[in-house]
Amino acid sequence: MTTTEVVTLTEAALARVRRLLAERNLPDHALRVFVSGGGCRGMQYGMALESTPRVDDQRLAYGDVTVVIDPVSVGYLTGASIDYVDDLMGGGFKIENPNAKSTCGCGQSFKSKDGQSGTPESCCH
Repeated sequence: MTTTEVVTLTEAALARVRRLLAERNLPDHALRVFVSGGGCRGMQYGMALESTPRVDDQRLAYGDVTVVIDPVSVGYLTGASIDYVDDLMGGGFKIENPNAKSTCGCGQSFKSKDGQSGTPESCCH
């Protein structure tokens, strides 16, 4: 798969990841993007900075930024776009996901088009 087939990051998202890596002095870490059960729609997005990607991770290179995604999450994230938005309400990563049937108002939780989901929880946003 090419980078654009799995997930794309906007320039704003890449700049924010670079800043996080620099602020935390973690130049060799990757950004892990994942999906897990939970959230008010049953599936939720997660991100973490990680030093040791797993052998079966999909690795995406964006210049000096590496993104890793586990095989299960790849299925939920293929075609998604990740942006970083900084506005009056604060800053945060925003994921536009063509695999989402519906999303929570906060954008952190979704229901997948294929009907797979975790157990919905009350929304904390």
